[in-house]
Amino acid sequence: MHEYDNYMKRAIALARNGTGNVSPNPRVGAIIVRNSAVIAEGFHAFFGGFHAERAALQSLDDGDARNATLIVNLEPCSHHGKTPPCTQAIIDAGIGRVVYGLLDPNPLVSGRGIRQLKNAGVEVIGPVLSEACMRLNAGFIKSIRTGKPYITLKIAQTLDGRIALPNGQSRWITCAESRKAVHLLRSEHDAVLIGINTALQDDPRLTVRAVPGPSPKRIVLDSALRIPHRLKLIRNHPEKTWIVASENSDKTKQKNLKDLGVHLILVPEKNGFLQVESAWKSLIKQGICSILVEGGRNIFSYFFEINAMDEVHIFIAPKVFGKGIQSIEGLNITDPQKAVCFKKVSWEKSGTDMLFKGENLCLQDLLKKLDASAASVRPTRDDA
Repeated sequence: MHEYDNYMKRAIALARNGTGNVSPNPRVGAIIVRNSAVIAEGFHAFFGGFHAERAALQSLDDGDARNATLIVNLEPCSHHGKTPPCTQAIIDAGIGRVVYGLLDPNPLVSGRGIRQLKNAGVEVIGPVLSEACMRLNAGFIKSIRTGKPYITLKIAQTLDGRIALPNGQSRWITCAESRKAVHLLRSEHDAVLIGINTALQDDPRLTVRAVPGPSPKRIVLDSALRIPHRLKLIRNHPEKTWIVASENSDKTKQKNLKDLGVHLILVPEKNGFLQVESAWKSLIKQGICSILVEGGRNIFSYFFEINAMDEVHIFIAPKVFGKGIQSIEGLNITDPQKAVCFKKVSWEKSGTDMLFKGENLCLQDLLKKLDASAASVRPTRDDA
């Protein structure tokens, strides 16, 4: 265990306060320590606002930070964006040591903040708890590196893999504890995505209700714009709803939805399927860097087919329907060796259910890319 682990855990906890308000920026928390006592804390609260380091520093009087230690979960920025560079503020405040959790994932700037601090005589230590710091900002990191959002599939099913009865009824397959866990998942993502069939069948709100936290934006895949204006997603805060439709969809329907305040993204179709990947760039520009996919079967199957999910959370209830709608179909896998396999898997109890978690596009792979791009600036206690 590193001596700064607990401080970094506190910085990560602070960073979570920015959830739902900072995308496409990362969630960042910072604490300032002197003689093992925390003298200031801060976090990035909203897009365009002070970064965490400045938020912590501004709570102190001039000179209070001199020779203190600053702990932050992401490398301090060295460039002028919506706010001035944090590295200069750190140097001007007289901070003596900076402990960081993760290098900036942008290869164009990764390591620059570290170098600027070291050149100014600031001791630099890190990375500390890098994997936890990366998981915190998985959406930001993946969008910066690949131009794609971080995708989590959430499936609630029976032991025999059914997500609904033959008539489409699905409330409630899983227990109250599992449903609460889903609300927590929603609060941690920028948006929730469903298909038009789920929207028509369930008329969901897709809000966060069972736990504290911000409600995500909503995305509906609806190639022909079949969505009725009476649905809650349209009636309640339409400005938080994005509909991905075919570029050949009805122009009048497009205009009517836009007039209601709904966001519309038009993409091409191929073999009757929306090319959802064509929407990623537009969604990221609008602050949607992480997406929780909640169904239904056609959507789950499509994301498996194009191998677009980063991780899955499957809640399995101790029930058997025998007949009904399968969670995933049509993958046409004919060789067991070519089955979809997951890494870093875990099983845990969720009330009376079991929760399976597994990574597909593993975060460790992205970590390796970060390490390779920053091999020449890997500060430690010895070389700082």
